[in-house]
Parts: sequence; C-alpha cells; structure tokens
Amino acid sequence: MKIAVLGATGLTGQHLVEQALQQGHEVTAIVRNPGKLTTRHDKLKVVEADIFSADSLKAHIKGYDVIMSCLGFPPSFFAGVTGYTQYISALVSAMREVKVNRIIVMASWYTEPNSASQASCLARFVLLPIIRSILTNMHEMEQFLDGTQDINWTVVRPPSLNNLPATDQEFKTHEGYFVPDPSGKPVGTSISRGDVARFMLSQVNSDSWVKKGVAFATQ
Repeated sequence: MKIAVLGATGLTGQHLVEQALQQGHEVTAIVRNPGKLTTRHDKLKVVEADIFSADSLKAHIKGYDVIMSCLGFPPSFFAGVTGYTQYISALVSAMREVKVNRIIVMASWYTEPNSASQASCLARFVLLPIIRSILTNMHEMEQFLDGTQDINWTVVRPPSLNNLPATDQEFKTHEGYFVPDPSGKPVGTSISRGDVARFMLSQVNSDSWVKKGVAFATQ
C-alpha cells in the first residue's frame, strides 16, 4: 500500500514510518525539514512541502492509498493554536483535487471541552489547562473532518504519550474522547508512541472507525 505521512520527523511519526516500512508499505514522508528524518529505506521517499498549502501538498499525495498525520503544534497561551485546522483544510483540499479520500489523523483524549469531567484532579486542573489551546484546535480539526461528506477519515485519540517502542499489548477502544472503565473513569494515563503508530497502521485496512473518532489505550 502507498502511504503518505505528515509529521514524519516527530517522535510518533518516526515510529509510524519505521513500522510502515517493516510491514512492506511504500512510504512518502512529507516534511518541512528533510534533514530531521534519518531513516533510509528503498521504499521510503522523503519530500519537502508546505503543509499549509494545498498546491504544495497535492503533488506528493497523488496516487496514494492513505494519508496519515502525526503532526503536532506547540501550545499557545495568548494567540491560540491554529495549526491543526490550517493544515487539515489545505490537506483535504489537496486530497479532493487528486481524488484521494482516506486519511488517518492523530489527535488526543479530551479534545471536547467537557470530556475531562471524569479525569483526575491533576489532569483537570493542572495538566489539561496547559495544553487546552492544543486540544481546542484539535477539536476544531475533528469538527472540520466530521463536516466532510467525501473524505473517509478516522481520528485516533491516544492518552498522553511516552517515548517507548511498540508493545504486543491488546488495544481497548471507545468511540469517544477517552477510554472509560466500567465505572466511567479513564483507563490508564499514557501510551507508548510506538503503540500509537501500531494502532494507526491497524486502521489502514480496516473500516471499523471510518468517519469516526476513536479513543484508545493498551490493556
């Protein structure tokens, strides 16, 4: 399968690229700085593009089976974050022009403003306010995708990320903004970036979460 990856130089994106290559996919890494991606492989192509420009993106996604994005943007306490909605708008425009309609996008738990009511006090009052500008723009990105009729999108929502490789643990999923235990409390607090990449790639040949957002965690 031909996969184009945005955010390939990031910590999660590097896992995604490496695992996709291990699975035999042809991968194009669409990056802002090619020098940051050190992986070399016969089935890997690294291209430079403006992620906020449909014209810049479309040449690199034409003929691809699926677009996958691990893009991330830093929080902003004053101006707000706009990167997620800016890039997804440009990317969807490019996808429509070149007739590619499958995209898998990484977001996060708790993007919906009221979804953290069951989270721990530490998360609700200390950790989440720090990244709320990111979560707000991620939610706007999710709403944008939900408004598309012609795009087969999946939004994957992991909890907080740690810099560990993939495991062989099973995934627990939930169509919502976190994964609840039987009492409604969030299951777990973090997941490895390697497992996020593993879950995203599991959706490439699956219709289970098309046009849906799925929260997930490892069991």
